[in-house]
Amino acid sequence: MISGLLARMGSAALVVLGVVCAVFFLSHLIPGDPVEVLLGESATLAEREQLRQSLGLDKPLGHQWLAYVAGLLKLDLGTSLFSQQPVAAIIAERIGATGLLALAALGVAVAIAVPTGIIAALRKDTLWDQGAMGLALLGVSIPNFWLGPMLILVFSLSLGWLPVSGAESPASIILPAITLGTGLAAVLSRNIRSALLEVLAEDYIRTARAKGLAPRVVLLRHAAANAGLTVITVLGLQLGAVLGGAVITETVFDWPGIGSLMVEAILRRDYPVVQGCVLLIAVIYVAINTATDIVYALSDPRIRFAK
Repeated sequence: MISGLLARMGSAALVVLGVVCAVFFLSHLIPGDPVEVLLGESATLAEREQLRQSLGLDKPLGHQWLAYVAGLLKLDLGTSLFSQQPVAAIIAERIGATGLLALAALGVAVAIAVPTGIIAALRKDTLWDQGAMGLALLGVSIPNFWLGPMLILVFSLSLGWLPVSGAESPASIILPAITLGTGLAAVLSRNIRSALLEVLAEDYIRTARAKGLAPRVVLLRHAAANAGLTVITVLGLQLGAVLGGAVITETVFDWPGIGSLMVEAILRRDYPVVQGCVLLIAVIYVAINTATDIVYALSDPRIRFAK
């Protein structure tokens, strides 16, 4: 088990290194010049060259990459080209909002997916099952950039129940959480149904029923515990997708998180901030997947004691 975890952590480190390289070079391929964004079109050529030299943008791209990697080894994400503030400090101001949104979206997803998946499994091939899976398919098919504005039109502009955007009140998180959690709920509900149907067909479930155990005990103590292993894996993978979806959701609702920060940095051609945001999301994604593998191994003795 230990050797497997070490191999998993090594591969995770390689993934992060690949992300660092890809993000750095791709961000510099974004059309536009950050110097023009900072100075405007009326700046003279001498002013542009002076600013480019002060920012280090006049050096070859390979030299800039080596300097960036050297900074990362010192846990230095660099300095924003636009505000001249440390990128780590800028991200630290926004990470809390993204974390809160991700937790709220996860809560929405679990609240919808768990009862929906269980009902669909227990009422297989009935109208309940077809309706639940139809809603799940609908949830997967609707993109965040469409669902968000529709929720704003209905609950904010038409009914006036919830704020349109921003994070000024606790109610501001409701619509972004629903938008971000709906797709996750759809995926989770389908996986809960499939995992439960597979477990409910096992011999030990039939034995438990033959012993006269209550259906609730059979479901919660025997079926759900074993089906949870598959759900843990899917949930870990989807949490990374939640961070990716947060970029669109935060932009739609003007939520002050990492996603909206990254979009702002892209528009400003602020390379260090873009690289820092994407690197953070990639590290969190890899960390969640690694943690999922560890939890899965600890939960399943067949994996924990495998040689």
